[in-house]
Amino acid sequence: MSIAHNLGFPRIGVKRELKRALEAYWKGEQDQAALEAVGRELRARHWKLQQEAGLDLIPVGDFTWYDHVLDTSVLLGVVPKRFGDVMGNVDFKTYFRMARGRAPGDKAGSADTYACEMTKWFDTNYHYIVPEFEAQQTFRVASDKLFSELAEARALGLRAKPVLVGPLTYLWLGKTKGAAFDRLTLLDRLLPVYAEILVRLKAEGVEWVQMDEPILALDLPQTWKNAFETAYNRLQASGLKLMLATYFGALGDNTGIACRLPVEGLHIDLVRAPDQLTAVLDQLPAYKILSLGVVDGRNIWRADLERALDTLESAKARLGARLWVAPSCSLLHTPVDLAHETKLDDEFKSWLAFATQKLDEVVVLTRGLNQGRAAVSKELAASRAAAESRKTSRRIHRPEVKQRVKALAANEDKRHAPYAQRRELQHKLLQLPLLPTTTIGSFPQTQAIRNARRDFKAGRISEAEYKERMKQEIALAVKKQEEIGLDVLVHGEAERNDMVEYFGELMQGYAFSENGWVQSYGSRCVKPPIIFGDVARPRPMTVEWSVYAQSLTRKPMKGMLSGPITMLQWSFVRDDQPRSQTALQIALALRDEVLDLEKAGIKVVQIDEPALREGLPLRKADWADYLRWAAHAFRVTAGAVRDDTQIHTHMCYAEFNDIIDSIASLDADVITIETSRSDMELLDAFVNFSYPNEIGPGVYDIHSPRVPARDEIVRLMEKAAKVVPAERLWINPDCGLKTRDWPEVETALGNMVSAARTLRERLQH
Repeated sequence: MSIAHNLGFPRIGVKRELKRALEAYWKGEQDQAALEAVGRELRARHWKLQQEAGLDLIPVGDFTWYDHVLDTSVLLGVVPKRFGDVMGNVDFKTYFRMARGRAPGDKAGSADTYACEMTKWFDTNYHYIVPEFEAQQTFRVASDKLFSELAEARALGLRAKPVLVGPLTYLWLGKTKGAAFDRLTLLDRLLPVYAEILVRLKAEGVEWVQMDEPILALDLPQTWKNAFETAYNRLQASGLKLMLATYFGALGDNTGIACRLPVEGLHIDLVRAPDQLTAVLDQLPAYKILSLGVVDGRNIWRADLERALDTLESAKARLGARLWVAPSCSLLHTPVDLAHETKLDDEFKSWLAFATQKLDEVVVLTRGLNQGRAAVSKELAASRAAAESRKTSRRIHRPEVKQRVKALAANEDKRHAPYAQRRELQHKLLQLPLLPTTTIGSFPQTQAIRNARRDFKAGRISEAEYKERMKQEIALAVKKQEEIGLDVLVHGEAERNDMVEYFGELMQGYAFSENGWVQSYGSRCVKPPIIFGDVARPRPMTVEWSVYAQSLTRKPMKGMLSGPITMLQWSFVRDDQPRSQTALQIALALRDEVLDLEKAGIKVVQIDEPALREGLPLRKADWADYLRWAAHAFRVTAGAVRDDTQIHTHMCYAEFNDIIDSIASLDADVITIETSRSDMELLDAFVNFSYPNEIGPGVYDIHSPRVPARDEIVRLMEKAAKVVPAERLWINPDCGLKTRDWPEVETALGNMVSAARTLRERLQH
């Protein structure tokens, strides 16, 4: 019999219970015991949900307080020395210092330090905490979390499948500190600790362990390919059955390696890479189980069950009972449960499946395999009806949008003059000092702002009253920036719930859930819009707010927009047309907004693209095509403005070295990037590439409650000035400030402005 299993489940809770508990703990409003109680309740609830859905194996260890890669570092005792010498198990305070730079009870200047670097988990919008390795790195079992959660699951009568980040993927995702060395040299020291973990799991009665090795979907050096056989030959001694899980892409040239490894099972992603099945079947040994990920773990569209069952039946003809059924990857990238959506109409809901519904799809497909299609005829009929409804619905297609994309001329993505000429015009108009200071866009979303938004949506206050409250918040943000002494101001985005959701709500072709939350990092959750149809902008979206903010100051006021690729990447995107077409539709809608801002007198417009690097395909052979259409979409958004209008863009938490030429091809006048967590290491991308335009390397890690001192900022900017000429440098935080509190923001930005003044004096003497 084929079995149904899952690779991972969302951690946050359908009502974001984990978020609220974490933030209460960080604020000192509840203690560790209360937080742990919330975690136990969520785990039990999610395990029971999966058990009742009919799964045969249920993942354990996929729950985390902040990030599963950080959990792996703590499990393996990989704690950077700046967080202190940890002799026993890693405690909560150290865990959260690694994630956030500070734990509850820490005082500024004492136990707090800069957090570990954070970057994107492959090509998703989930962020992981980057492991830091030294040449003399040691490893040991330094956490009981996995084992205690296993005990919880077994006490509930579950058939548990512990989940681990595999040793090769863990090393690959890390970075070296100090003198450069090959991370792969640490494998011999790491494997005995993995073996110890597996032996301990075996002693607890575990039968199967899921080892996540998604780097097998990447282009790997030969030494890393060779290391897989070495590693798993050593790990098989535990006597446990290992399910090697790969996802997010095709195995490609790593197919032979994955199939030959001495493990009992292999999982592959047939949503992202359906064409790999034949090659895997041809090379899979006769003893090995194959798990097929046929339900999309990354998107919210309902599966075409008949098509998926066709694939599974074909595979079963060759595999027999050695076939397992699963989602393509962990379901942490999807919302928890569609049943909590009350405002979406029945037709639209029939097109969707959240994590809970995806479990049902996996179980239905497994039942269809084992008992025949007649046993699931009702479910197949419902799936077929939903697919037909979506294909023919008039709400999806807008001929005028398609025609505008088709009519776009080849040169409509070009600025009129080259940057060097634009720079002179912009500097003459804006009259900015050396090392101008600015912020990335948002300011603290206070409780007063949230209350006003909530009351407006609930109909308790009028639109006029809501706008008046937002204008008060904008006026406050402008006043504080004037007092701090920033050079280019922002309106603070008080009216925006989210940098993507806000725009999506004002565009056609988007839909929104009530509780479609997914984890971005730690307690940060986002509710991605659903792009279901052709996208258009019926009216201006930001002009009124920007014009009002500009009326309050003589300093330049930035207009703030989310870029087309970020609008694409941070949404659940329709899968019935190429993503490049959807991106271009969004670009044209945003282009109208940029031109309206310019007409209204806004001379600086920021088009944020933090997701540009995130969208890069996993295989380099596919990069050129993606970067071509992604850069084209950005230039279409910005290309029609006058030469003296300054275009900014912002990117964060990604490695830029390998796409620096494509970033330059965006032709933004100013780019701001995240660099503080990496201690300016991300600027290495600019050492060997003469980036022609202006750069603002972030000096303030806004995801940490730490307030950087003036001298720290001065040191970072002096380091930056060795790479980029000072006359082309800006000073700014890493990202928007909406998650921070006003007192720390004012202190940090005050230190930033003071650092800018100190640097100007040094450079001018």
